[in-house]
Amino acid sequence: MQAGQAVAALWLLWLISWLLAASWADPAQKRADFKSEARYRVFWLAGTVLMFVPAHGYVGRLRLWTPTLAEAWICVALIAIGIAFAWWARLHLGRLWSANVTAKADHRVVDTGPYGLVRHPIYTGLLLSILATMAVKGTVWGIAGAALLLVGVVVKARLEESFLRGELGPAYDDYARRVPMLVPFTPA
Repeated sequence: MQAGQAVAALWLLWLISWLLAASWADPAQKRADFKSEARYRVFWLAGTVLMFVPAHGYVGRLRLWTPTLAEAWICVALIAIGIAFAWWARLHLGRLWSANVTAKADHRVVDTGPYGLVRHPIYTGLLLSILATMAVKGTVWGIAGAALLLVGVVVKARLEESFLRGELGPAYDDYARRVPMLVPFTPA
């Protein structure tokens, strides 16, 4: 298997498993409005198209670098680590997880496991995987896609922060003071 095939396989495995796992979640009691969610979804859609649709075989000015075989496999390993971290967070959150910005019955601050390292560990893991995918691609399209996905993640994380502060009040404020948003071991 080539590194490019491994990258595609990892992302496909993540996507299918993530969609199947959506059935584990409890129903939402309250949800952010459609307009608020549309903002990050536009970035995610455009970034995903730019990151994953163009083929790896671009030459000339669209390919900025070509990773060595070792560098490509290091990127594959980083993608796998990022996906594993996101899955750890997803499993740790359990039935409170939602693809949308929502509050569930008995919603509470989860500050253990990966949520003790960062407030949005699913995004942290996916961002690591996105950046490693960009690095293995080495194209203008990969950089543009990664940039749009990064913006989309930050927009959604901020929307979640605002929503959760409204739902959980001082408990979430305290959590946000103690735990960094996306990058572990940085000031909160």
